[in-house]
Formats: sequence, structure tokens, C-alpha cells
Amino acid sequence: MAEVVRMPKMSDTMTEGVLVAWHKKVGDKIKSGDLLAEIETDKAVMEFESFQEGTLLYIGAEKGAAIKVDSIIAILGKEGEDYKTLLVESDAAKPAEVVAKKEEAPAKKEVADIKEEAPVQKEEKVYASVITAEQQTDQGRIKASPLAKKIAKDKGITLSKVKGSGDEGRIVRRDVEKLVAGKSAASFQSPAIVEEESYDEVPVSLMRKTIARRLAESKFSAPHFYLTLEINMDRCADMRDQINTMFPEVKVSFNDIIIKASALALKKNSKVNSSWLTDKIRYNHHVHIGMAVAVEEGLLVPVIRFADQKSFAQISDEAKSFAAKAKDKKLQPDEMQGNTFTISNLGMMDIDEFTAIINPPDACIMAIGKIKKQAVVVNEEIKIANVLKVTLSCDHRVVDGATGAKFLQSFKQMLENPVSMLY
Repeated sequence: MAEVVRMPKMSDTMTEGVLVAWHKKVGDKIKSGDLLAEIETDKAVMEFESFQEGTLLYIGAEKGAAIKVDSIIAILGKEGEDYKTLLVESDAAKPAEVVAKKEEAPAKKEVADIKEEAPVQKEEKVYASVITAEQQTDQGRIKASPLAKKIAKDKGITLSKVKGSGDEGRIVRRDVEKLVAGKSAASFQSPAIVEEESYDEVPVSLMRKTIARRLAESKFSAPHFYLTLEINMDRCADMRDQINTMFPEVKVSFNDIIIKASALALKKNSKVNSSWLTDKIRYNHHVHIGMAVAVEEGLLVPVIRFADQKSFAQISDEAKSFAAKAKDKKLQPDEMQGNTFTISNLGMMDIDEFTAIINPPDACIMAIGKIKKQAVVVNEEIKIANVLKVTLSCDHRVVDGATGAKFLQSFKQMLENPVSMLY
């Protein structure tokens, strides 16, 4: 008997999915576990395997279509079986509820339309003598020296536009070079302006829609306030160099150390490791650090679980693996859930400091800037030190200023005395 295949809910926040590609066509024999299609959720592109067996009788949505969760996208059954009755019985006059279909290359069409409507510009008289080689007239009837002809050909100049200064008006080298020099000077002094407006428009991806919705809800529902602190990273830099010298296969980054330090600081300040649940506040005893990773269409936040219990090497391995998966859109939903605190690091992009929007359900997010050398006062002496600026964004419904400040003090102490993180 024929069975319907519906758009699955592949993440906790997914309401629709885009059919990126079909790997089977109508008439193909399908086995349980065969790859049917690739589906873009609000977080990643995921492979969709069949749980049924049979012949693919019907495909209800084209490649690129955005389909509501639980809508029919295909039907499997016996070869030649009547599936139309099943569609009717399933109340599927429109079996796959198509939300939108991705347009291909809308930007190019838009620009092309503009170009077609743009008025034809008149040739500028100053440059009337400068045209391409393909536009040259018959030069055989023009008196010109061989060298002048060669230069004119190389520069794309029509000799009929050049006034000769040689005998009987013959064009010589200096005449062509004079024109070239005049053209170059004029171009430098008065560059040509192309008066043509153009723009690109691309459909909003499911990931970008979800980012927009979640962060707008966070920004406008959670009362944010911000705390900024400077940290001397000299000792931390020394420890990192020693670890990477002794264990070159590990390659611990500053971000790995920051994740570990924040996890340990959260264990000491559990009120920051919390979330607002409308009618109650949850204080987490476990520490799961969300690590914001920039991808082409926005941000993904894989989660390093029980980060306070892991070594620098373990955190480094997980962070590298998650970053690679994020860029390839291979992160699984369970790898992006359960965060109790989030870190967003833009230091590698040369940003000194910034403020981040809280990533629900967390009560806080910490923005990490770059480490830079600057003058500091140490024991009443001015010295050059490696300084890091961090900014903690707090949900004031859960975390007060003093609570956030205590967390930052603990975090600073960890980084300025990094040996304490080894015990």
C-alpha cells in the first residue's frame, strides 16, 4: 500500500524546510535508509533518508521550494499503484504547502533590466579618437609610419582620428604618443562616470529568518545592559606559548583558553549560568558553552558541553571540529542545543570591542575583542602589555549589575593567573 513522505521537523525551531536537492526521481526503487533528498533547515543543510521502501510514485515539491513541516513531499508504493486517491484522502489538494521558491540569480536579471532601460550615453568628444581595435577603419589609405601604426594598434587608436605632423600630413610616432598622453591625462583629471544605478536582491534564507526572529525577540523582550572589562593577557600568552611548544600537535588558541576560563568562572557564579523562563528562573549546575561561528549566511552556535570539566586540548579539538562542520553546514541539531552561556569572539577580525545580543535561552553572552599591546600601569610603572577587552551583555530580569561584575572578576582572575585553571 502506498505511503506518504512528509516534510520532517529536523530541529526544535524548524517550521519549514527548503528542498535543496532530490537524489531520487519518480520511478526509482527506494530502500529503507536510501538518501532521498537534502533539506535546508533554519540551521543547516541535512540529508533526509527514507524510512520506507517501495517505488517513488510522486514528488510533491520541486528543488528550491520551501515547504511547511508535515506537508507531503513524496509518495512511495508499488510500481503502477494509484496514489492520487491517497492524496485526496490525505486532504492533499495541495500536498506540499509551498511557502516560497528560491529564485535563481534575481540580481543579474534586475541589473540586466536596468541596463536595458538606461539611456544611451553620447560619445564624449574629448575621447572621440580612442576606440577599440575592432572599431578601426581601413588604415591602408592613411599615411602613417610603420611604428605609428604599431603603437596605434597596441593602444586601440583609430589612425583616421589622428592629425599627422609629418611630411604631407603623414602620421608619425610622436602624433600617436601625444594622443595617448592626452587621453591618459584627461582620464586622470576627469574620470568617466557611469550614471547607472544597480543593486542585488537575494531571497532570505531560513537561517537568516531564524536569526532575525530570535535575536529581535531577545533584544526587544530582554532588557540588556552591558559591562566591559580590560584583562592583562601577558601570563596567559606565556602559558599558551609553553603549551604549544611542549605539545605542538594540540595548538591551543586564545579562544580555547577563554572558553575554559568562562566555564570555570560560571561554576563560581551560577546566577550568570542561568535563563529566564517567564514564570521562573533556571540556575544551571552544568556548564554548556555556546560558541558563535560566523558562516556565509549568518551565525551558528555549536555547544561545547561540560566545558568546565574538559582540558584545553579537548576544548581545542571540539572547537576546531565544530567550526569546520559549521562552515560546511554539517552541524546536527543536537550539537546546537542546550547552551547555558554563549561566547562571541571577533578578535581575529581585528575588532577592539563590541556588544552582543543575548542568545536565548541564556541570560548572558560575552563579546570578546582582539588582544592588543597598550600602555598599562604595573606597580606604578608604565609598561607595554597584551590587553583584552571583553563585554558582558546581561538580561536584567535575571542578572543584576553586581552579579555580572563578580562573574567578570572571576573570569579576569582566571586569565591573569592561568595556572589556576590547571587545578
